[in-house]
Amino acid sequence: MKWIVYILECSDNSLYTGITNDLERRLKVHRTGRGAKYTKHRSPLRVRYTEYRHTKSAALTREAAIKSLARSEKLALIATQLTTKLHG
Repeated sequence: MKWIVYILECSDNSLYTGITNDLERRLKVHRTGRGAKYTKHRSPLRVRYTEYRHTKSAALTREAAIKSLARSEKLALIATQLTTKLHG
């Protein structure tokens, strides 16, 4: 099973990092206010970053690493993925 590490941009411009094995379903849950305590009142707007891992354990490890980054580092990570998509 493929696991997805993702970063959401919320309505207050904050960034939320999570994992899932079904991103579309998880986004629907977030948008209904049941996805996570953090996103309940912040209305996630869009997915800014995704990364794939082969195991849940690997996804959880990567999620923790991303959560420990400063906001500026998360934005740099997002920018790197955007650049890769544009030029890759």
